[in-house]
Amino acid sequence: MKKIILLFTLLLTTVFYSQKKDYNLKKGYIAEGYDVVSYFENKAEEGKKEFTTTYDGAKFKFVSKEHLETFKKNPKKYIPQYGGWCAYAIGASNKKYDINPKTFEIRDKKLYLFYNSWGTNTLSKWEKEGAEQLKEKADQNWATYK
Repeated sequence: MKKIILLFTLLLTTVFYSQKKDYNLKKGYIAEGYDVVSYFENKAEEGKKEFTTTYDGAKFKFVSKEHLETFKKNPKKYIPQYGGWCAYAIGASNKKYDINPKTFEIRDKKLYLFYNSWGTNTLSKWEKEGAEQLKEKADQNWATYK
């Protein structure tokens, strides 16, 4: 009986941790449904429902079939850093805050998203306070979430 309980506990733990993803899925999608491929063209464009996919348990929308196919060829390239949470908040305070999908930066070929509302633009703070140092701190902080 103890073996059965142990096996059941291990199975539930494995299922729980394999399904636990730490993505910001406001509005049901990464980047609130904005096209993550478009960001790499220096555009913030809202995706369309007819061009969607799921990767690593998260849903993504795209502006076109071409962007969808581009994403499918190399999804890890396009996934926002820190699960799509505000990069500044992860670096500055190790807290997960929502983003404004129109406020972004491509740095070292990676996508970073930021909060921008109510007079607070964390992308400006990121740049003003030292993006490289904040990025290093955010990388360290994010590792504790995984």
